[in-house]
Amino acid sequence: MAEKFDEATQKELASFLETQQAIARLNSSVQQLTTTCWDKCITGTPSTRFSRGEENCLSNCVQRFLDTSLFMVSQIEQKRTAAQGGR
Repeated sequence: MAEKFDEATQKELASFLETQQAIARLNSSVQQLTTTCWDKCITGTPSTRFSRGEENCLSNCVQRFLDTSLFMVSQIEQKRTAAQGGR
């Protein structure tokens, strides 16, 4: 189907799909983060406010999740750069 479009349209479609895939990955990460941190930190019945312990736990959980994600992206990027440099 894509071969029916001119090159500019194909590039635009590819860019659109790449953007949508990035959005889907982000949404998946947020869902995973929410589930993981909620299960780990919320120990009682939710009310209108989190307890101080729950609030601190959620904050720390989110921060560790983001730190880990950034570390993994950095490591993957370094390996990709090293692999391209070795060619």
